[in-house]
Amino acid sequence: MDYDMLVIGSGPSGRRAAVQSAKLGKSVLVVDRGRRLGGVSVHTGTIPSKTLRETVLNLSGWRERGFYGRGYRVKQDISIGDLIERLHKTLDHEVEVLQHQFMRNTVKSARAAVKFLGPNRVSLTADNGDYSEVGFANALIAVGTRPHRPGDVPFDKKRIFDSDEMLELHHLPRTLTVIGAGVIGVEYATIFSALDVPVTLVEPRNTILDFIDREIVDDFIHQMRDRGMTIRLGSTVKEIASKPDHAEVTLTDGRTIRSEMVLYAAGRTGNVASLGLEMVGIEADGRGRIKVDPQTFQTSTPNIYAAGDVIGFPSLASTSMEQGRVAACHAFGVTLPPAPETFPYGIYAVPEISTVGQSEEQVRESGIAYEVGVARFRETSRGHIMGVNSGFLKLLFSVETRRLLGAHIVGEGATELIHIGQAVINLGGTVDFFVNNTFNYPTLAEAYKIAGLDAWNRMGQG
Repeated sequence: MDYDMLVIGSGPSGRRAAVQSAKLGKSVLVVDRGRRLGGVSVHTGTIPSKTLRETVLNLSGWRERGFYGRGYRVKQDISIGDLIERLHKTLDHEVEVLQHQFMRNTVKSARAAVKFLGPNRVSLTADNGDYSEVGFANALIAVGTRPHRPGDVPFDKKRIFDSDEMLELHHLPRTLTVIGAGVIGVEYATIFSALDVPVTLVEPRNTILDFIDREIVDDFIHQMRDRGMTIRLGSTVKEIASKPDHAEVTLTDGRTIRSEMVLYAAGRTGNVASLGLEMVGIEADGRGRIKVDPQTFQTSTPNIYAAGDVIGFPSLASTSMEQGRVAACHAFGVTLPPAPETFPYGIYAVPEISTVGQSEEQVRESGIAYEVGVARFRETSRGHIMGVNSGFLKLLFSVETRRLLGAHIVGEGATELIHIGQAVINLGGTVDFFVNNTFNYPTLAEAYKIAGLDAWNRMGQG
């Protein structure tokens, strides 16, 4: 059987490409080697970690501690069972929605390992060994990534885990060391810290989250330290050892960190090894990433596209979905308007971080004369009502055009609030929008008005 579009992987980019192709009247086959549809996003990445975060914040009473003190808890003894129960409910629902979406749009799906035989043909091998071949006019590689597992790290699922395995814990750790302060590392480190687990975060570089505005990151690090997390920046790991009653991490400076468990979260690798890319002349880099045309998402073989985490930064479910849609439209000759330059980036740590547009460092480098407006959440009435002690919004404006260049938030609700900044940037709005418009009161969104006025007071009327 031949298909107009073969999609390899059913994560955000694969699913969106499949549905888009089907809506254009094309025949589509989605092949995934996982037990269920949904890819990394549904089963080990985006959805599970965010569900875990929400469950932890609800059961621990974290959001209420501004009022009731740090000792406040909704549930005294939180078990791993409490966390996993909600996780499975959420995942089951996600898979159901996806299956229904495919059914409604007549997208066929198969569970098998895929290997390219040529630029228009693949082999499919099922778990039971059943072998078949299918032809395709266009293909999308959307295989995602898996945790990077160096040979010298003794992963054992008892003391030393990768980020996928953190969802299979048998009990909550009494103490935890997290190696790698990337997005996944800081999310898990702060989630467990919110459960009052003593956490040590180890990062070989001297800075973390380099793509985020520095002032936001500095505040985030301060908040982590303020609640008792230990952060070791500029610390390279020499050795990780699993002992009978604890794990031991030795740093190159001679220090030793002992904890009940270690999460190793230093990077991810593309799932490309078994695809037979050499048969179609596509090369992946050392971390299994595939290079594509950033406008069309075509690989070096024009009828084969790649999207999602397997093509690298930003590796977000939201941007991956859009990449899949754009690839499908291009494959079938549908012209799309150019995508907006700015998209929001969300980090679901505790507290949340979200950012859109240029950071202060980028604005400074560009040489544009700019002004900054800041609003602290505790300055808003809603912040008082919620007991929010920390968190702030930072806006950057061009002095000449008065336009909003960037919006950056650390604190409660950051990933929701950022969309106001995104809309204003992409619609070419100015500081005057925030000054002249009325915001619901009391809300955290009112921080936009406060930050706008803060900048306007220094910029004056246009």
